[in-house]
Amino acid sequence: MKKFYALMLPLLGLMVACEDDEAPVAMDPDPTPVEYTSGSADFSNYVAVGNSLTAGFSDNALFESGQAASFPNMLATQFALAGGGSFNIPFMADDLGGATLGGNPILGNRLILLFTPDGPAPTPKSGTGTTEISTKLSGSFNNMGVPGSKSYELLAPGYGSVTGVALGTANPYFARFSSAEDATVIGDAAAQNPSFFTLWTGANDILLYATNGGSGTDQTGNFNPATYERNDITDPNVFAGSLDAILQAMTAGNADGVIANIPDVKDIPFFTTVPFAPLDPTNPDFGPQIPVLNAQFAGLNLVFQALGVPERQFVFSESAASAVIIKDEDLTDLSAQITGALVMNGVDAGTAGVTGLLYGQARQANADDLLVLTSSSEIATLNEEAFAMLTGLGVDPATAGQLSVNGITYPLEDQWVLTPEEQTAIETAQTAYNATIAALATQYDLGLVDMNAKLDELRETGFPQTDGSVVTNVFATGGGFSLDGVHPAPRGYAIVANAFLEVINAKFGSNLPPVEPLNFTGLYID
Repeated sequence: MKKFYALMLPLLGLMVACEDDEAPVAMDPDPTPVEYTSGSADFSNYVAVGNSLTAGFSDNALFESGQAASFPNMLATQFALAGGGSFNIPFMADDLGGATLGGNPILGNRLILLFTPDGPAPTPKSGTGTTEISTKLSGSFNNMGVPGSKSYELLAPGYGSVTGVALGTANPYFARFSSAEDATVIGDAAAQNPSFFTLWTGANDILLYATNGGSGTDQTGNFNPATYERNDITDPNVFAGSLDAILQAMTAGNADGVIANIPDVKDIPFFTTVPFAPLDPTNPDFGPQIPVLNAQFAGLNLVFQALGVPERQFVFSESAASAVIIKDEDLTDLSAQITGALVMNGVDAGTAGVTGLLYGQARQANADDLLVLTSSSEIATLNEEAFAMLTGLGVDPATAGQLSVNGITYPLEDQWVLTPEEQTAIETAQTAYNATIAALATQYDLGLVDMNAKLDELRETGFPQTDGSVVTNVFATGGGFSLDGVHPAPRGYAIVANAFLEVINAKFGSNLPPVEPLNFTGLYID
């Protein structure tokens, strides 16, 4: 899309430091060998259950190198020091991550950092993926992480059906390695009779709502997940029932295990990278337009004042970064009042009607709003649907174009912003889910990994490394997260693995060593 105005976005000006993916680790001056023990745990048959975070999803895709750098594979490597057995992974066919169904692409390639004239930009890697979903993998697999899965879907028959993938009712990642068309993820996991397991699920029950700007529905009070859409928040009781059923199955053979809780979405770069005020007044594409924009909105601002909502006024600064204009569906719709007031002030009915239509639920963003990472490619571009809508209403193309610039003259739509009300819905669900996880960890005598606190620590202080560097949650350069802004980079997954190991050692009396994060890359450089 053509950019109409320049943005002040950290994302567009990244400076990436090259690093040695196999950085040297300080040697222990005491070479005395350590005898590692499993304590009361039995690591001989370890099975990991969960979603993309368990599978090793990174850079918006699942691919071989990412799967090898999954935290369960790191754990299995440490478990091998104390009686752990083999750890089988349902590897994708290549390092691209893309996949086809019947030869037709259905999954995109992983992101890489492409250096463009406008600066570094996350871009899908070129090439055609060789993973064909209908080519079933044989055998059983210890990593049962299924990207995209929600808690209740781990229990759903047919979730790994190849036929169901084409119908949109099944998961393409699980379809590759499910034991049968009607198999469940948990059924296949429990059938392996694990001696030890990890479980990390529930993030997608709120994350998909969050990453889509709260454009789904909070289904609290609706106990029938069959009626949910993908971007909805799962009812806490549905989550609790699903988690209990999962744990019943996984502990039926007296397996020990650990379970992790759900982090706060505000701790991931997907919500911390794009500022609410990204419009740069010093840029020649935007700065000269500021007086014109302020004059254009002056009459509307008077209406906002007269209606008793001065906080909804649109003002662009000539000396500081300006906030984008957003649509806030929780605001009272003042479309009719705006239209009526403008007509009373002599504005023609057509213009007044369009103004009311566009700005009836609009305001400028503020520090309490979270713009999603993907909004950076939409802000200041022409909204083609808005343009078509306005021209369809009889607005001349030149004026329609001026009124269709995302975040500047056309309110940024709900999918690109998490408002405070939407954040509250997420936090309420997360609190309920984590209370359930803690209670069931006690009931089933499992170790509890507080990933919520761990990711908060990553954001607040970062994790110092032995070479003097610090792993943080800063997008692309912090080493903690991959280019999708949601999933960890391999180095971040090492920190996750160490959080699990700390709990495992404390709970079961083992003495497994931590993973060395510096042995894993903080960013794939292609």
